Amino acid sequence: MNTHAKQPKQLSIDTLLIESDITPTQQRLEIARFLFGKQQHVSADQILNSINQGQHPVSKATVYNTLGLFASKGLLREVIIDPNKVFYDTNTEKHHHFYNTDTCDLTDINSDDITISQLPNLPKGTDIQSVDVIIKVKNQ
Repeated sequence: MNTHAKQPKQLSIDTLLIESDITPTQQRLEIARFLFGKQQHVSADQILNSINQGQHPVSKATVYNTLGLFASKGLLREVIIDPNKVFYDTNTEKHHHFYNTDTCDLTDINSDDITISQLPNLPKGTDIQSVDVIIKVKNQ
């Protein structure tokens, strides 16, 4: 289990990557600095646009590959709203989300605030990996 993934601010970015078995290249460090500076929900395009305004631009492929790597190592959660809208969440604790369809904002819901009383029968030969609740809302 990746115990430090839940608190990336307490470690240096270099140490966080090394302890997660990730080689800290310049591009990965740039992306990690942007991501782990605060808890946030961001899209790959937001990361790409922000980093490419700085001194060390990165390619779109590098951003997507790095996000996939960070997610596979437990440093990020992928929150898939629909096939064309994916957020990367730096909060790796178990929780759920509100998604505002008007503003495209994703906000956390504490997992204790949602109770699931019944789940359907699982397909044969499967186990539950996780249950993610995304409540879509719109402005009045």
